[in-house]
Amino acid sequence: MDEQLFFKKLNSLCTSKEIFDFLSSLEVMSDTMASGALQRISEVEVDDNGLKNPEGVLENEVFRALCFRFEFESSRLSNTGLLNALQALIKLRIDPQSTLMASLLSEGKERLGKGQLTIKNLCALGESLLELEGPSCATLEQIVNHVQEKDIEKWSPREVTMVYKMLQVTVREGEQYQDLLNRLNSVTLTIASQLSPKFTSIILSSLVVLHQVQAVSLVAALCKHSVKHIPYFTDDELINVLEAFLYFGHREQIFTEALETHVPKSIFTMHPQTVSKVMQYCCRKMILSKPIFDAVAESFISDADRLTTDQIAEYMIPFGTLNYLPPSASSLFRKLETVLHARLSHFQPHTLLNLLHSCVLIQRYPVNFLPKIFSPYFLQQLQAQPPGLDIIVTSQLTRLFLTVNLECPFYEGPKLFPKYQVKAFLTPRSSLDVHLLKRVKTGLLYLLKKRIYFSSEVSTPYFYIVDIEIKLDEEGFVLPAAQCEEVHRRIALCVDGRNRFCINSHNLLGEEAIKQRHLQLLGYEVVQIPFFEIESLQNCRKMAEYLQKKIFPHTYRLSF
Repeated sequence: MDEQLFFKKLNSLCTSKEIFDFLSSLEVMSDTMASGALQRISEVEVDDNGLKNPEGVLENEVFRALCFRFEFESSRLSNTGLLNALQALIKLRIDPQSTLMASLLSEGKERLGKGQLTIKNLCALGESLLELEGPSCATLEQIVNHVQEKDIEKWSPREVTMVYKMLQVTVREGEQYQDLLNRLNSVTLTIASQLSPKFTSIILSSLVVLHQVQAVSLVAALCKHSVKHIPYFTDDELINVLEAFLYFGHREQIFTEALETHVPKSIFTMHPQTVSKVMQYCCRKMILSKPIFDAVAESFISDADRLTTDQIAEYMIPFGTLNYLPPSASSLFRKLETVLHARLSHFQPHTLLNLLHSCVLIQRYPVNFLPKIFSPYFLQQLQAQPPGLDIIVTSQLTRLFLTVNLECPFYEGPKLFPKYQVKAFLTPRSSLDVHLLKRVKTGLLYLLKKRIYFSSEVSTPYFYIVDIEIKLDEEGFVLPAAQCEEVHRRIALCVDGRNRFCINSHNLLGEEAIKQRHLQLLGYEVVQIPFFEIESLQNCRKMAEYLQKKIFPHTYRLSF
């Protein structure tokens, strides 16, 4: 039979019985046709749980005859027939130690040594060896050395992807194969739009493992073309894509919008680990996506009991970090409290602290669980496990302690010992917009005439650092910043640059929101100076006019 007609008929058959009956009717088959038949059998008979009907396939006379042919005629097979058969038999779970598999592998490696394999053959052999022997297979490096000699411009998307997979397990140090990687990255950039969801995910994952931080344009292109694949990624593939974008620090608005469309529709069929990764991506990128967060809240209310403790934390922490309460907040936190009561002892110490800390950022007070957090035993557990009691952990403990004192006066449990408290909450330099602060200080100098009337980056006795502090006496006159007597009012100016807000949003991040809330409770008059109100002010006079209205709204001033 003509090969084209053979494969057309073969691909129309849907059971192994139909395939065996069809093969029995043929008098002659090329090795390419025979290996194609094995591949089609593997497609219809193998699912996620393995071979569906082992006895019906492996004991079938036609199947045994095909295997006999491949075992004893391996040296006379074409490269395509040999390697396609090997891949199909691996998928059919044929014993790797059998004489059949040993014969095919031996023949494949011999042809590799003689340099007889095309790029397609090299990729097929590499894929088979990865399946059979894993990343430690020494022959993979030999395959990659042959790959380097091939004309990369003519490779198919499948071949490009397979080479990335082989490089991922063979590149162990330094600049090994970096020239090949540079050429591969360039070619992949030109075919990014042709890659399937599976290939896109594999390549992104490989770029992470291979530390290809210089391949910025390739990552951007893969991100752009990932948008159309989002509904079709498997859970594992989407996790790989998100991990890659986190690793490379990449973010694309159209990708976020595609997630916002997909996640709410698929939330109840997505694997919890995928949902966790989506939330981690949003949290790390400071993306407050209300459609995603609202859907995750509903999912948590329904499915929290089947989540691991790590997944519970990964679902919930972004709500506090990004300072967002969904419409179902009351049900959401009621469910969280129920889960905590049932499984509190199952949480790792640092995971539990992160979770409870995120709750207080959005005014959800875990008072029933704070006695455990402040207990000497729990603090010892924190200290014993990485990262120990570092500045971030002690800041979280201190913020919980301060929240209890300021916002939960009814709490009567143990408090945090002073030795576990920080002297001041560190303000990361990245969250303080130095340029914006300088513009505000210049405007204040224009308004108040002398620099002595305000101070910047002021440490308070209450752990917080105030961006700008102004002191007033009882009659509302501004006092020198160094004066400590007769201070009747303290004004805290919070100069909030973009880094203190969720991305593309006017929603303050959780730690900045709780800071401003606590400063008010501590007696400060908090005046927020957000970037979006002052970026358009073009000179000192405009800034001074703005600051007067914000800080002294009831004071009339004739002119500057």
